[in-house]
Amino acid sequence: VHLLAGHTLGSLRQQQILGQRARLLGLGTITAGLTHQLNNPAAAISRAVAGLWDSGAKLQRKLAMFTEGGFTAESVRALVTIQDDVTERVRTSPHELSALESADREERLSDWFDDHGITHGWDYAPTFVDAGLDVDWLDRVSRSVGAGHLAGAVEWLKHTIDTQLHTREIAEASRRISALLADAKQYSQMDRGDYRYVDLHELLRSTLMVFNTSVGADGPIDLVTEWDPELPEILCYAGDLNQVWTNIIENAVEAMAGHGTLTIRTGYECENMIRVEIIDDGPGIDADIIDRIFTPFFSTKPVGEGTGLGLDLAWRIVQKHAGSVSVHSEPGDTRFIVCLPLEAPGPENAAAEVPVVRPTSA
Repeated sequence: VHLLAGHTLGSLRQQQILGQRARLLGLGTITAGLTHQLNNPAAAISRAVAGLWDSGAKLQRKLAMFTEGGFTAESVRALVTIQDDVTERVRTSPHELSALESADREERLSDWFDDHGITHGWDYAPTFVDAGLDVDWLDRVSRSVGAGHLAGAVEWLKHTIDTQLHTREIAEASRRISALLADAKQYSQMDRGDYRYVDLHELLRSTLMVFNTSVGADGPIDLVTEWDPELPEILCYAGDLNQVWTNIIENAVEAMAGHGTLTIRTGYECENMIRVEIIDDGPGIDADIIDRIFTPFFSTKPVGEGTGLGLDLAWRIVQKHAGSVSVHSEPGDTRFIVCLPLEAPGPENAAAEVPVVRPTSA
């Protein structure tokens, strides 16, 4: 009796330690990812603020041309109207030109500046292109202020555009930081109860945010998502499921050794179950060990680099949800398949889980 009681208490204590360690690992992962990802928008804000100070000072100095340059009241009103127009264009019209299109437009603008006797046109052209402006818009400026004031008007508008572009850059970087923090909050589930209805795809997106530097547009590993938009929200332990996706994706990234394609596919397994497949095109898992990868403390990594607890933890969490996890692997196609019910057992039914059966290869 004492032996069984000690074994039971030891198992419970081990599970508590594993859970705490998993949370600490998750915290370290998200902290490292956020630190790297927040650096880029923060640096962009710093650069934009410095540029904003410079362009703002130049813009103020150019105001003297209204009194010293002989601008008529009508010309000033027209120029202010054009300034309002360019401000609205920069604020509301995202710049979506390819590199070739941008180069062609810059060349046309440079030629226009040369034809109208404006020096440094080659330097002004990229700024006007970034604002989404073209030759037709410059023709409007020329008609409004006249040839005698055109050079000063163009320079003043150039500083106006610089100011607005820096402001837009600050706004976009700020939105990026807000999005990263929102994803981090979603990942850690700091602002919500653990057991509730959630969007499965939001959980996957927030987890992928942690791997942003290695997977997707910002990383060397391509990301393919094939998500079923008809999937409903599921009742689950959201924070725990994020650990499942983290551990499986982390193994896939390590297996691909920094290059390859990660595919995540979602859909229905049956009427009351959903299916999530996480697929990598790495070398695959050897047939003689594939049945052991969910075993606690089993790891293929060198000593000191892995604990062998990641997939065991993922398996335990899926079991807690009354779901199943399996793996199929061959060179170039390793896929982990997680099936979850639309409604996981609640905390009051924690003891009524499915029988404990270790998964094997599919």
